[in-house]
Amino acid sequence: MLRYLTAGESHGKCLTAILEGMPANLSLTGDDINKELSRRQIGYGRGGRMAIEKDEVEIASGVRFGKTIGSPIAMIIKNKDWENWEEIMNIGARGKGQWAMGEEVTRPRPGHADLAGALKYGHYDIRNILERSSARETAARVAVGAVCKRFLDEFGIKVMSWVVEIGGVEVSSKFKVQSSKLEDIFFNAEASDVRCPDKKISERMRKAIDMARKNGDSLGGIFKIAVTGVPPGLGSHVQWDRKLDGNLARALMSIQAIKGVEAGMGFEAAEKFGSEAHDEIFYKKGQGARGKGQENWPMEPRFYRKTNNAGGIEGGMSNGEPIILRAAMKPIPTLYKPLHSADIKTKKTFQASVERSDICAVPAASVIGEAVVAFEVANAFIDKFGGDSVDEIKRNYRGYLEYLRRF
Repeated sequence: MLRYLTAGESHGKCLTAILEGMPANLSLTGDDINKELSRRQIGYGRGGRMAIEKDEVEIASGVRFGKTIGSPIAMIIKNKDWENWEEIMNIGARGKGQWAMGEEVTRPRPGHADLAGALKYGHYDIRNILERSSARETAARVAVGAVCKRFLDEFGIKVMSWVVEIGGVEVSSKFKVQSSKLEDIFFNAEASDVRCPDKKISERMRKAIDMARKNGDSLGGIFKIAVTGVPPGLGSHVQWDRKLDGNLARALMSIQAIKGVEAGMGFEAAEKFGSEAHDEIFYKKGQGARGKGQENWPMEPRFYRKTNNAGGIEGGMSNGEPIILRAAMKPIPTLYKPLHSADIKTKKTFQASVERSDICAVPAASVIGEAVVAFEVANAFIDKFGGDSVDEIKRNYRGYLEYLRRF
């Protein structure tokens, strides 16, 4: 079983992630992780923080001579902005004259964790909440996801994403998900600074972001995640907490500002007849290989579907089709034209505090989405094909593919 924890504050010394359960002998370098960290930082509409930070990981344990050794992998991402916040974020006792009390944050921002967190933990200085609830924490989760992507790559499984809507500007219908074109869609999205596969719509999205910036406002949007090369049988129907779609939805909803998740057709299925919503099953003899991995797996299934309205998951289990997910992100709650709020100490009405923030972070959120989905798929894969080393898992996986050929 895979599990991980993250630690660190937005303006603290560093972010830390510990990933446990990754099998031994997986080739892994800092570059594998830094590539994903870099993808998280780019995107039209990001704020000034991204100009300061250049996230790079330090692998502190769990890897020796370029390969995992089976022990927990500890990763550290230093905050370059710490030098500007050292006095405010100092972990020692505050001395006389150090950081005047007037610098406390007492005005909660609507839509943020500020007020609920302050009430829960008994803080009158909301910085104790906003520092940890900040989406800066997701850099650590992207590092974890990068390791999981590296693992999945050994088995020909790819996790991709792209943005389909920002501020009501949507991609055209020709980019509706088709399994045969997923990699092309992803390739086009990677070339866009809003991670949208349609060039014309990308330009309209940028204009919408520019207008929001001019108005001191922010924008949300929707992104899609696609996972290809997934064999049937990941997850389980026998208990609620083993259902793959349930765990994927939980992972995506755990990302800051995500307010909705769909699998496959999602909410649209509620408007359809059953005959329109369900994917018919077909069978073909023979079993050729697909994929470009060194093992040339997974194998082409004999049972297949011509549509994928289920999003690759039925009954809490992968069915062999690509896993397709959508996630909706609300607008960033920190506004440069702030909403009204009530001071947590004086109880007087004020305009909410303004922290340095993005105008739109949907492109970055899609990369974070890839990371948390990669973790859940890797976890389900290890649960199904268990082993303490990559070679052992590969032997188990080969055996499963041979077993599937009997059907």
